[in-house]
Amino acid sequence: MTALFALATSVLWGLADFGGGLLSRRTPALTVVVASQVIAVAVLGAIVVATGGWSEAGPGLWYAVAAGAVGPAAMLAFYKALALGPMGVVSPLGSLGVLVPVSVGLLVGDRPGLLQFAGIGVAVVGVVLAGGPELRGAPVQRQAVLLTLVAAFGFGSVMALIAEASTTLTGLFLALFVQRVTNVAVGGAALCVSVKRGGRALPEDGGMRVVWASLPALAFVGLADVAANGTYAIAAQNGPVTVAAVLASLYPVVTALAARGVLKERLRAVQAAGAGLALVGTVLLAAG
Repeated sequence: MTALFALATSVLWGLADFGGGLLSRRTPALTVVVASQVIAVAVLGAIVVATGGWSEAGPGLWYAVAAGAVGPAAMLAFYKALALGPMGVVSPLGSLGVLVPVSVGLLVGDRPGLLQFAGIGVAVVGVVLAGGPELRGAPVQRQAVLLTLVAAFGFGSVMALIAEASTTLTGLFLALFVQRVTNVAVGGAALCVSVKRGGRALPEDGGMRVVWASLPALAFVGLADVAANGTYAIAAQNGPVTVAAVLASLYPVVTALAARGVLKERLRAVQAAGAGLALVGTVLLAAG
């Protein structure tokens, strides 16, 4: 069950990242983040009302608030690092966020078997390689590396926090709703600051018309991201966090394969090798 839900998480996150990346080619990234999360808030709000999730309110929701605040901050750091580049360094480093929930799992008592430890190592290496690391080229700015590590820590922290937000299904809906409301508040504030500093909130070509036309895609990105958080929380609560975290972090492989299938982008040799290692790591984790 843990492996099934964790792998579902990686598929959902990978497709959400792919969709968000496509949308960000025409629409400012912050607008994509905020708009997709607003849609998620509306849908989750309806689900919470329908399931009576408000009755599950408790101290655990502070984990959801923290996850909601950390997520946009991590994303902003990641986007800034990507702007400083190169992507072949930033993307693989960002994948190291998986070490946060894995470390938490080990601290709280997870004791994977030898086969699972091997699977964790192989899968993490595969994920990093799937990001297409640049092993040669110009020196990387120190600021880009620091921002990427901050982003990775933030991404990993969100995984660890949301897993602690609730232990019931209806409570999970409420926790995800609170997380997304916080996402919108923090992301919206960042967008306002960006606009005041001269940034754009709407596409230069087409403006609001482009955003309206993109609503179905924005809804997919927002809801897939929410669903991924939900399936990860279930995976982490029903099995070893170390296993759930690593399997859920295979999403860069999914994004790379989606780019290959939809955009016909060719995988570099290092990415293909990374995808293969990630698959081997998955098999080892499942077998263990």
